[in-house]
Amino acid sequence: MCEAATASGLDAALVAPRPALGKAIDPIELQPVDEVVVTTLVDNVYDALLASDERITRVSFGVSHAEAPQFQDGHTAVGLRAEHGFSALVVVRRDATTTSLLFDTGLSPDAMMVNADRLGLDLLEVHGVVLSHGHFDHAGGLAGLAARSRSGRSLPMVVHPMAWTRRRLAVPGAEPFTMPTLSRRALEAEGFVLLERRQPSLLVDDCVLITGEVDRTTEFERGMPAIHEAWSGGGWHHDPDVVDDQALVVDVRGRGLVVLTGCGHAGAVNIARHAQRLTGVSHVAALLGGLHLSGPAFEPVIAPTVEAFTAMEPDLVVPGHCTGWRAQHALAAALPNDWAAGSSGSSYRSPT
Repeated sequence: MCEAATASGLDAALVAPRPALGKAIDPIELQPVDEVVVTTLVDNVYDALLASDERITRVSFGVSHAEAPQFQDGHTAVGLRAEHGFSALVVVRRDATTTSLLFDTGLSPDAMMVNADRLGLDLLEVHGVVLSHGHFDHAGGLAGLAARSRSGRSLPMVVHPMAWTRRRLAVPGAEPFTMPTLSRRALEAEGFVLLERRQPSLLVDDCVLITGEVDRTTEFERGMPAIHEAWSGGGWHHDPDVVDDQALVVDVRGRGLVVLTGCGHAGAVNIARHAQRLTGVSHVAALLGGLHLSGPAFEPVIAPTVEAFTAMEPDLVVPGHCTGWRAQHALAAALPNDWAAGSSGSSYRSPT
């Protein structure tokens, strides 16, 4: 990414809102499902004291055990791992058919697999992987998944073609941090069948929508700050849009849309509205995942985001990962009955 990012006319054009009023030109015929269960495998937080309710099942220290000779019986209770990353297991049921997908895989090679094992979930049974974008804190667990499944099995993986982009964070006065970049060749060698799409994709017999590139229509969600840069082949340049950012959407019959984001680089409000426009379904039953409202560059976006979601009236908002504590507090205050804390191991089940 650039040495010292400077604003240009091109940069301004890239982040300027684009009008997208009315119905989608090419509406998506998203088939409703009877039930969806979203289990957070990796999040920035693990809180063993969170209580379950009718919407979310939590896990405590008793979720699993590990050998520990310091204790009288030789083992101790363990919880789940938390790290700066995100991963979720999505299970959809329609009639008698149940399908499971992995949405992102966390930061480290082993955290997602360790947590899945402790939860008693067999990730080798998933039918496919969806990558929200190419940032390494959402793709690190692919290594652990591949190491576990060396059996010659091919696993479909939906990814935006810009997910292979080389990126870095160039903070003035500090050595630039070059992010680990995904390798198409390595993933294919490990058995992933890559499905690269810029446009929306329908999976699972048209029951799961992957948004593809999201329309940027709000005036306040302007993307990443100048320190976020991408390699263009001839130099580092400001990369505000992270165009590979995409979300997963399910329409629960009679309830509305469940929208799952990785980081929400396209803007959480943009993403929710994009899902509404594509599907023609107006009500958002649940919004889960990272909303990227953390840090000084994004704090001015918190108030209009909260205002937009208050007007949208979702039934449930479970912000996680990169949402940030200021945004969490603002959302909890504005939506006291609809906000819930994110945590590794938490499982949301849509009302049936």
